Amino acid sequence: MDAFDLETARRILAAQPFSTLLGARLTAFGGGEATLEVDIRDELRQQNGFLHGGVLGYAADNALTFAAGAAAGEKILTSGFTIDYLRPADGRTLRAHARVLRAGRTRVVCRCDLSTLDSRGAPTLCAVAQGSITVL
Repeated sequence: MDAFDLETARRILAAQPFSTLLGARLTAFGGGEATLEVDIRDELRQQNGFLHGGVLGYAADNALTFAAGAAAGEKILTSGFTIDYLRPADGRTLRAHARVLRAGRTRVVCRCDLSTLDSRGAPTLCAVAQGSITVL
């Protein structure tokens, strides 16, 4: 298992058309952790004005997988994840911070905390996720 660096991780993210569409960026990567951020804009909201749950799910999935990649290398795929929405997501930025809980030879288990940041940068936890990443 060969871990990779932030520059490589950012290249991988940039190669994902959907991530580019959302404007996602990796702000931290390494040591079995990854942080992904997405600016919250009107096009990403649902009918009640909150960030759409699909955007939260996307951010959790990618952050979990990048955290696993920081420990297990590039040849990985999400096997599955669960997400619990704790409160409606609103603010300026969505931040998904994931970390490895256990890295095995064929599977990596990670947890992700999803928070929104307000205009002052204060975080509000809005969802948590846990996922299983398969090492190919």
